[in-house]
Amino acid sequence: MNKIVAWRRRDKESGAHSGKRSKFTLQEKKAGLGLLFVTPWLLGFIFLFLVPLYQSFVYSLNKLTLGKGGFDTRYVGFQFYQELFTSHPTFNRTLVEAIMDIVISVPSITIFSLFVATLINQKFKGRVFARAIFFLPVLLAAPVLSLENSSQMTSIAASVTGGAEDGGFAFTSFELKRMLLESGVGSGIVSYITGSVDRIYEVISSSGVQILIFLAALQSISPSLYEAAKIEGTTGYEAFWKITFPMISPIMLTNVVYTVIDSYSRNQLSQMIKDTAFQSLNFSLSAAMAWVYFLIVSIILLATTTLISRKVFYYD
Repeated sequence: MNKIVAWRRRDKESGAHSGKRSKFTLQEKKAGLGLLFVTPWLLGFIFLFLVPLYQSFVYSLNKLTLGKGGFDTRYVGFQFYQELFTSHPTFNRTLVEAIMDIVISVPSITIFSLFVATLINQKFKGRVFARAIFFLPVLLAAPVLSLENSSQMTSIAASVTGGAEDGGFAFTSFELKRMLLESGVGSGIVSYITGSVDRIYEVISSSGVQILIFLAALQSISPSLYEAAKIEGTTGYEAFWKITFPMISPIMLTNVVYTVIDSYSRNQLSQMIKDTAFQSLNFSLSAAMAWVYFLIVSIILLATTTLISRKVFYYD
């Protein structure tokens, strides 16, 4: 009986040694899975977006006129780009406002999303309902929380309460600005804080997806890390900056990139591009606007990704 068991064990060992080893390393397998994951996006970009992207650049360099078979093109070079920066009445101002909107909104939305995700990640009764509250504006696109209606809300509140002159409530940050300036805070920081307060409706309505992403990242952190830190006497503040923040830093980079792209179409410049194309029927000028805006946002994305990637911690 012992001989039979020994023979079977020997056969298994010899079969294991004679089996073929995998030709790919673990890193190569991960790279292959990553490529497989992005393949649908890559195919969609090549077959659905690459040709329109090229055509829009061609339109920006040509004057389009309606002909019998469609649009006739006449090459004019960078004439429309020159028109945007020299003779267009509102493009430069609207472009600066769009860039400032991205600069102000992206940090505000990211910080607010991380703050809310940290709160609703705690164990308390009704946390599912609390999570749904912050994600509902994304599903319903509630106009009361949109940027376009924030000024309307201010006007309505002022008219209902009698206005700021009558002592009524108004959605302004003048008192906050005055208090911060009197406290000795720098004017640049004060302007950023008050600008974020004035955009509170936009910040809330634009944070739903980011909150869910941060929440998933927080729940993926192993509880054993916090248990070990607690045994060592680490405070909650230290645990956040030494454990939580480094572990979710890759997700923070993802959320920043997502927020920049999401803010791309949430301003007056995007509306101006659409109106120029489909109301004024000036497709060449609209294409030039879109390409200028696209290049500037691409530079912002490249700079942001480069700076944040240096501080990202990847746990292997």
